[in-house]
Amino acid sequence: MKVIDADGHIVEKDKDVRAYLPEPHCSRQGALLPSDGLDTSMGGRLGGLENNDVPTRLKDMDREGIDISVLFPTGSFSLTKFMERDYAIAYARAYNDFIADVCKQSPRLKGIALLPLQDIEAAVNELNRAVTKLGLVAIAVASQGMKEHLGSERFWPLYEEIQRLNVPFCVHNRRVGPAGENRFDSFLYMHTIGRPVETFIQFAGLIYGGVAERFSKLRIAFLECGVGWVPYWMERMDEEWEKRGKVETPLCRRKPSDYVIHGNWFFATEPEEEMLPYVIERIGEDKILFASDYPHWDGMFPHVVSTIRARKDISESAKEKILGANAQRFYGWQP
Repeated sequence: MKVIDADGHIVEKDKDVRAYLPEPHCSRQGALLPSDGLDTSMGGRLGGLENNDVPTRLKDMDREGIDISVLFPTGSFSLTKFMERDYAIAYARAYNDFIADVCKQSPRLKGIALLPLQDIEAAVNELNRAVTKLGLVAIAVASQGMKEHLGSERFWPLYEEIQRLNVPFCVHNRRVGPAGENRFDSFLYMHTIGRPVETFIQFAGLIYGGVAERFSKLRIAFLECGVGWVPYWMERMDEEWEKRGKVETPLCRRKPSDYVIHGNWFFATEPEEEMLPYVIERIGEDKILFASDYPHWDGMFPHVVSTIRARKDISESAKEKILGANAQRFYGWQP
């Protein structure tokens, strides 16, 4: 069984993407992406792996025992916050061209595509190009800054095309909090709150909005905030749905937990999560993915795979599925 890192990262730089941008966008002054100015490295004490190259990454994958790594962006996830529609479209195309070329350096690297959700027609067109022309293996979005939740019918043409192309859709949120949140007074506070809270919002929006019902073959994953939250959020949503769902969410025709347990929804675990055995008990061992988060400062390199293999509280069957088989099914790579 191959070990598949379902969520690794490329730490792209301005110069990397700028080289693929057409005029006039490549001549923009200043940084291509907005920055919050926060130092994730803590003065250089963390994040020493983030400036490595592809040969170093491949050696580190060998050291971990990883056969294939799926590469997600880092700063480019702020694409959803762009107010300039034409620039968003151009940036998405440039990033996708860039990551496709990175992955040409080794068949062990697989890239995901970003889409300009500011323009759904353009997003559908770029989705098709990214998958059929560039060979990218999934679509990902960080939803902070969006004006509508992902369950909105505005996005349904996109889900129709993703489902038709048989590639997965990844909700991979950033450290930034939900829209309007401005009470953070430290990076730690923001980093703790941002991903899970925004993920809860989109999880509810997708299910209550009817996406799980309407697009039953669409494979969706929630990444970057572990799995311990899933049973709690399912139970809370079930209770709300039982009281008001038939009136207020008519497109959600079953209990939210039914879509998770019996549908095509996946979740990435942290290697050492104490809640993992209970989550397996609640939703099964077939829906949990392994994610290294390499080369980010908060990863566990080079002990991610070994930590999962050494666990005594989950079965060998669950380990094999988490480390590879579930990712094969999620990304559509089953033989």
